Amino acid sequence: MSTINPKYQVLFEPVQIGPVTAPNRFYQVPHASGMTEANPRVRAAFRGAKAEGGWGVVSTGAVSTHPSSDDSPLPFGRLWDSNDIKSHAMATDAIHAHGSLAAVELWHGGASVMNRTSRIPGYSPSGIPWAATHVGFMGHQRPRAMDARDIRDVIGWQATAARRARQAGYDIVYVYAGMGYLGYQFLLEEYNQRTDAYGGSVANRCRFVRELLEATRDEVGDRCGVALRISLEELRGKPSEHYASEAHEVVALMADVPDLWDVKMDSSPTDCGASRFRPEGAHEPVIDFVKQVTDRPVVGVGRFTSPDTMVSQVRRGVLDLIGGARPSIADPFLPNKIREGREDEIRECIGCNICISSWHDGVPVRCTQNPTAGEEWRRGWHPERVPPAGSDERVLVIGSGPAGLEAALTAARRGYDVTLAERSEKLGGRLLFETALPGLSTWGRVRDYRLQALRQMGNVELYPASEMGMDDVLAMDHGHVLVATGSSWTRHLYTSLEIPVGELEGPAVFTPDDLATGAVPEGPALVYDFDNFYMGGVIAEHLAARGISVSYATPAGHASAWTIMTNEQPFVHQALHEHGIGLSTLSLLKGFDGQTATLANIFTGAEQAVEARSVVLVGHRTANDELYRRLMSREAAFSDAGIVSVQCIGDALAPGAIVHAVHSGHLHARGLDMTEDPIYQRDIPIAIDPPGPAWRDG
Repeated sequence: MSTINPKYQVLFEPVQIGPVTAPNRFYQVPHASGMTEANPRVRAAFRGAKAEGGWGVVSTGAVSTHPSSDDSPLPFGRLWDSNDIKSHAMATDAIHAHGSLAAVELWHGGASVMNRTSRIPGYSPSGIPWAATHVGFMGHQRPRAMDARDIRDVIGWQATAARRARQAGYDIVYVYAGMGYLGYQFLLEEYNQRTDAYGGSVANRCRFVRELLEATRDEVGDRCGVALRISLEELRGKPSEHYASEAHEVVALMADVPDLWDVKMDSSPTDCGASRFRPEGAHEPVIDFVKQVTDRPVVGVGRFTSPDTMVSQVRRGVLDLIGGARPSIADPFLPNKIREGREDEIRECIGCNICISSWHDGVPVRCTQNPTAGEEWRRGWHPERVPPAGSDERVLVIGSGPAGLEAALTAARRGYDVTLAERSEKLGGRLLFETALPGLSTWGRVRDYRLQALRQMGNVELYPASEMGMDDVLAMDHGHVLVATGSSWTRHLYTSLEIPVGELEGPAVFTPDDLATGAVPEGPALVYDFDNFYMGGVIAEHLAARGISVSYATPAGHASAWTIMTNEQPFVHQALHEHGIGLSTLSLLKGFDGQTATLANIFTGAEQAVEARSVVLVGHRTANDELYRRLMSREAAFSDAGIVSVQCIGDALAPGAIVHAVHSGHLHARGLDMTEDPIYQRDIPIAIDPPGPAWRDG
């Protein structure tokens, strides 16, 4: 076994956090996982896998202290009664089993939650609502302005939840003062316009957070560390009379109150910025001062995947602990791989933010790089181990896109002899074109990680420039055939019922596939996007970067509308503006005559003429499943050809995002020798105590 590179040894030094000690500097910071008291076993296995992988501290996502902090229908954890204690104990036991510390992010959302289930008016310092732009967060009831009793209540709820957290086995207990939540609202003068001891000066605005921290410490005593998670982006931009900024003043005023400072940005798009718009370590210019002001350990994030960057953060005095949320999802075993000298095997986060979209969707976390994320208990999938092959049949994978590469790698790791055939001269499928587009180069890690592993395996043969026909497959003498032939973009148009219908014909009508093969549309070009994810906006940027005049239209209300789920939407609009790309929303493409494209408002029918010499349609995709269908038409010949199974996977089965293709490849490779469909286990809540009040003291 390889040994650690000496320059990375500093990452494995222990760090004291109040009365507890983190065994190393790898700290899985609190992050949403879509796993709540509704699925405690899923949550425990998910967090436990990270502890097994070497993360010294493993944290929960947001855990509500009281029903007045109710984020439904978005998933959130709770510590409201004894059932919740037992539910969380499953996670702490799973974390402790591998020698890691367990941390809980206690949370009151204040004015940023709508309390849709509890129907309790939201709490806020001054009755000012949180200005959400995501329709899923919007509500129509203003929050209440907290009086002295409300403040005492919230502090008391924090204390009670802290006691429950200690009973559940947590080692670190958080106070949350970031991301628009209640503690943050007290810190910012825009939200906090109080005239009592909790408003006005920065010292007064810190009082509420300080009292939350003190109440937490009173409850946990010397059993648990007390952490403060705080957003500093807005505060860093505010001048202070005696400090470099209000952020400096806030940290100085509370420097020795928490045992740990967990520092971050103020909004999800800037805090969890997608790689398309934010590089690794993007937080540093905002949080770099904190260690100069406090002697308590500091943890922060930055989508860290490079151990050299991690060491730099520690050596330069930026952070004491390397925070990871997305990188810990992409590779729960990242720390162990560095410790064992296997850093070239890290499954690096690509920053696509599909994990964040899963929280918006209210489901267990998904990951493009790691198809086992969220499936540890549901399907029994381990991120580093796969079951051995169930037979000595050879496996033929046709197509080297994300589904084909993942299927080939998983089957090979199981011990099957694998042949991968690709009709193109280069391996990678759709990834070859997409990763060459603006901002998407990091997504190449999906291809590179898998190809590097496949090329080192003795039971894998890779054949580029090898198109497979039906007769070729039948003559290959492989027991299992996985058809991963991808999908194709069509020229379908869109109706007012949001149904792709008909096709736009003409020599100046293009799809992304045409651009991938080298076609260059003449300007001015119109990009018409009803795919609504990243592709339409990225192609508009791509053409503009080549000096082509571009306009963009969509039937949705925003450009790349679904990217609100991945934190990219604000930056998509900024990028289109910076490139001088005209934007038309709520628009149907009615016609194109080679000189002018006609758009019609999706609701009113009002028409708009847009000058265009070419149109790029980014909309409907259809599965390239012809080979699969032809093979299945010859199913009677399978036995003579030695074929046990033929399966269609990835985009060839159902076109989708890269995350869906990778998951499909993994699922089918794990199921090669299964006699039943690999349906997941359904989790159930802990319900030992009988139903009762939503929140109980004790």
